[in-house]
Amino acid sequence: MEALWFWIIALMIVVYVILDGFDLGIGVIYFLITKNDSERSLLLKTIAHVWDGNEVWLLAGGGVLFLAFPAVYAASFSGFYLPLMIVLWLLMLRGGGIELRHYVHHPLWRKFWDRTFSVSSLLLAIFLGAALGNVVRGVPLTREGYFFEPLWTTFTVVPEAGILDWFTVMMGLVALATLTLHGAVYVSMKTTGEIQARARTIGQWVWWIALFMSVDMFIATWTIHPDLWANYAEHAGGFILPVGGVAGILATYIAIVRKKDTAAFCFSTLYIISMLAATAFAVYPNLLLASTQKEYSLTIYNSAARSYGLGAALYWWIPGILLAALYFTYLFRTFRGKVQPSEE
Repeated sequence: MEALWFWIIALMIVVYVILDGFDLGIGVIYFLITKNDSERSLLLKTIAHVWDGNEVWLLAGGGVLFLAFPAVYAASFSGFYLPLMIVLWLLMLRGGGIELRHYVHHPLWRKFWDRTFSVSSLLLAIFLGAALGNVVRGVPLTREGYFFEPLWTTFTVVPEAGILDWFTVMMGLVALATLTLHGAVYVSMKTTGEIQARARTIGQWVWWIALFMSVDMFIATWTIHPDLWANYAEHAGGFILPVGGVAGILATYIAIVRKKDTAAFCFSTLYIISMLAATAFAVYPNLLLASTQKEYSLTIYNSAARSYGLGAALYWWIPGILLAALYFTYLFRTFRGKVQPSEE
């Protein structure tokens, strides 16, 4: 039952990254592919019907973590208190940037909220990637299962490292490049004309950055945590996940060059799914690795709720996730196709 809930949480995180990932990517390239206010309005129209719903998956993932592994929830939300507050403020500012720009028809007002939306999206992508980097690198857990991390210490990977070091910053940049690519192919899928052409061009350039950063990240992870590959040595079938990631990112570039926009978005999605799943497979059964002593790590066994609670919760989670899946299917089918310019 504990293993099932581990993969349920992994699934919800993957869904969040895929759905909110193209929102963040659009924010990053917001000023790169638009030249005037009408084009920026059109770009926001591509996500206007889904952006707030996409964020629900992040909240739902946190709720499921609290339900299934309360010890990990307690340790994470106390140890990562500062970055969590930063992420919450960035989420609020990004929402304000999308919604409030339309309330006052003044260039200064719109420029302020447009820049707020773009900068907060960029920082969110980096911070979410750095958060994953902390999970992979490990945190200074104590025997009691708690920790505290300052924003940074020596900026090197040491047992008492801060939230930001060269490894977690690199992971943040990988996330930034990946989500920027994801946003670019989404824009090219949803638009036509000059904006679509610019999105394709940016997608081709960012693809090389994403590929280079991903290779660097693979080497860095191998260097600081060679033991993470133990699961792959024991279960060779797990190699299908990184292989799927390689196939996904290569196919994304081919689809962009051939102007197959829907295929490019699907392959970008495959890349994200495969690489996140490969990471989850590598750290399993750990949920929060300890950089101090290995036995202090929080695993699915020493941090899970009681079996009865996990079993009872499953009966509620299944209909809940089915309703959410039906709603999002209806939502994306209703707003499928290209967006068209229109007066506000």
